[in-house]
Amino acid sequence: MRVPMKVDYGVRALVDLAQHYGQGAVQTSEIAGRQNIPESYLDQVLTTLGKSGFVRSRRGPQGGHVLAKPPQEITLDMVMTTLGGTLAPLDCLDDPSTCVMCNMCAQRDIWRAVEQAVHKVLVSTSVADLVRKQQAMSTQVAG
Repeated sequence: MRVPMKVDYGVRALVDLAQHYGQGAVQTSEIAGRQNIPESYLDQVLTTLGKSGFVRSRRGPQGGHVLAKPPQEITLDMVMTTLGGTLAPLDCLDDPSTCVMCNMCAQRDIWRAVEQAVHKVLVSTSVADLVRKQQAMSTQVAG
């Protein structure tokens, strides 16, 4: 399974916003600079996240972005689903018609188990969890 760049950037942006949760709006340029994400692409990702109810945005000099819900309520599975990622390591898991061997394939069950294990991790990991982990990692590097 490969995580699409759009999902990676989306998660990084949400973590950045979560680190500033309750402190007011954060401008796209600030997020882009801190997270090393091209600003024009980040705009697209934030628009999608806004349409899905994860982010609220306001234009203008005092504008920016804020999380629309608490970071602990946003799971990585939700972000993956919203930004178009798939957990299936093989196309035939999403669409059995893509493979003529699908009904007789011994490895299909293994890949389905891998998909389910990844799903379990993503469902149980929130943006708040990543913020805590990032803070712990920063503390270790600084200390």
